[in-house]
Amino acid sequence: MTQPAASRLLAELEQATGTPLYTRHARGVVLTEAGTLLARRSKAALHDLDDAFDDIGLLTAGAGGMVRIGTVTGPGLEIVLPTIRDIRVTYPEIAFTILVDTSDKLATALVGHEIDFYLGRLPAGFDPAAVTMRPIGTEPISLVVRDNHPLLRRHDLHLSECLAHDWVLQPPGGLMRMTVEDYLLKSGLPQPARVLNTSSLLLTLALVSETNAIAPIATSVADLYANEAKLGSRIRRLDVAQDMQVATYALIGRNPSRLNAAAERVLARIVDRIDTAAILSGN
Repeated sequence: MTQPAASRLLAELEQATGTPLYTRHARGVVLTEAGTLLARRSKAALHDLDDAFDDIGLLTAGAGGMVRIGTVTGPGLEIVLPTIRDIRVTYPEIAFTILVDTSDKLATALVGHEIDFYLGRLPAGFDPAAVTMRPIGTEPISLVVRDNHPLLRRHDLHLSECLAHDWVLQPPGGLMRMTVEDYLLKSGLPQPARVLNTSSLLLTLALVSETNAIAPIATSVADLYANEAKLGSRIRRLDVAQDMQVATYALIGRNPSRLNAAAERVLARIVDRIDTAAILSGN
């Protein structure tokens, strides 16, 4: 819309709310605290309208609609990917948006109504009463290197020998980074002396493939990239620290939850997959 029309609408909103919603400065406008609150609530209302139209479409044209899922990397491969593969066979009209990120960013996206639910962890500082949580299990971690790495020729490899190489880790404060640091401390070992910090899995794999660096990644991801029959990559797992794992993750949704019919259907499939895996593992 034109600037005059936008200014007129903003003025009407300020009159309706009885408080300033923005302040002007040389480079544009900045929302006030009240404006930020109104914008967030309005965004949620628009998502609800989108969901309503999706539900109407389901009633008139069969199973369809948009499902927005967030996930950390390991559960994304182990749970979300096979669920999507299966449900696309019976409900091909369902569309998916998948956000793969760290748990803190996924939690923010959930609160902001950008995703319907996610598989990850609830970061410190988030209100547990605002979400629903279904614990799933721990996430194993593997240390990976490039094919033909010198450490792959070592027999009875010890974790201390890995510390002579560069490590590719999440930035400080990341959950996997803290897990690795805690594991080394409990093993009586120092932290890696040379660290390359990145939260990008793609960059991590590229660095490992092209250098002698070592990186901790989710075991499910390591298995995928180390399997020559699947991706034929140059990534190999080290036979060391095989009991390293990130704390329990969960299936997390908003409370109260208002999902469209397609999201409810996908959520039910994910819950079934989680329950089946728990039965098979004896948990």
